[in-house]
Amino acid sequence: MLSKEEFNRYTKQIMLEDVGINGQIKLKQAKVLVIGAGGLGSPILQYLVSMGIGTIGVIDFDVIEVSNLHRQILYGPADVGQPKVIVAVEKLRQQNPFIELIAYNELLSEENAAMIFPLYDIIVDGCDNFLTRYNVNDVCVQLNKPLIYGSILGYQGQLAVFNYQGSKNLRDLFPEPPNAEDVPSCSENGVMGHIPGSVGLYMANLVTQLIFGQFEGVNTLFLIDLKGIGITKLRY
Repeated sequence: MLSKEEFNRYTKQIMLEDVGINGQIKLKQAKVLVIGAGGLGSPILQYLVSMGIGTIGVIDFDVIEVSNLHRQILYGPADVGQPKVIVAVEKLRQQNPFIELIAYNELLSEENAAMIFPLYDIIVDGCDNFLTRYNVNDVCVQLNKPLIYGSILGYQGQLAVFNYQGSKNLRDLFPEPPNAEDVPSCSENGVMGHIPGSVGLYMANLVTQLIFGQFEGVNTLFLIDLKGIGITKLRY
């Protein structure tokens, strides 16, 4: 059930025909784990918290750097040098006191993923390295957890939902991770500050589609061109 305070907070969502009270309760009952509290994780977390996802876990082992601030919008200059996940959870609790937030200030591995993932309904991958991405995918397959995948480079983004209701997973699309030198990171190639924000919003939207059972993009890779303002859908 929703308290009076929660109803007032979410009333504009509840007014939507495909949400209503029952949909808002589904959001409240959902448990979502976000991997990475950086460029993608910042907007994902802020919108999941604002829309009322009841339980949100955040895992990240990194600290905030000055060069993060243009795109990792949860943080400010006073946060530099502090652990991302600790600062993120503290600020998100101020944003919405009705949400249960759980911080995992650690490097994700197959071992701790196998312990943490069973606690959540949906896994959202906002990390920035391929080793972690493939570990996340493999544990999701083992545990039959739906995985929302997102990545960015330059002005481009990629989105997919893997391992959802029998759909394919990351290794079906890309069997092995590429060599690190073949796929430069944002740290090496650069990125405009709004790019991870835009892709992160799409990822937050995918979370709601899975919770409401509205997702229709099974086995589809979405390629987002934020310079040309276009989306290409590739079936796999």
